[in-house]
Amino acid sequence: MIKIFTDGAAQGNPGPGGYGTILKFGEHEKELSQGFRLTTNNRMELLAVIEGLKAIKKEGIPVTIYSDSKYVVDSVEKGWLWNWEKKNFKDKANPDLWKLYIPLHKRIRPKFVWVKGHAGHAENERCDQLAVAAACGNNLLVDSEYENNQ
Repeated sequence: MIKIFTDGAAQGNPGPGGYGTILKFGEHEKELSQGFRLTTNNRMELLAVIEGLKAIKKEGIPVTIYSDSKYVVDSVEKGWLWNWEKKNFKDKANPDLWKLYIPLHKRIRPKFVWVKGHAGHAENERCDQLAVAAACGNNLLVDSEYENNQ
């Protein structure tokens, strides 16, 4: 099983933001993170999941995603996302990212587990550190979809 741990952060909301992702498969572990100059926490939470799924190289292995984002976990596990998709994301936030997520979901079929944030969960705490460090970094990317719609 591949385990993906994720977190997103924004310094101000909106503000500089970042995501942190850890992938674990057997004894292998990979950390991913990136910062953006202006974004939101929810965008970074979702982007952390997307980037984790994009990093998977082997098909057919069960994937579980651990996230402290009720926004992301409930949107998928409670099926809200599929209703939003049917309505072409009318009046919903982050349609660009959800449209990136959907084909990954259909290909990989991940399961989600919600974890309480800032509660001592080792991988969640590490993802938070990665996300905050990325948000505070010097090489911040432009979240052009977010900035162009402001």
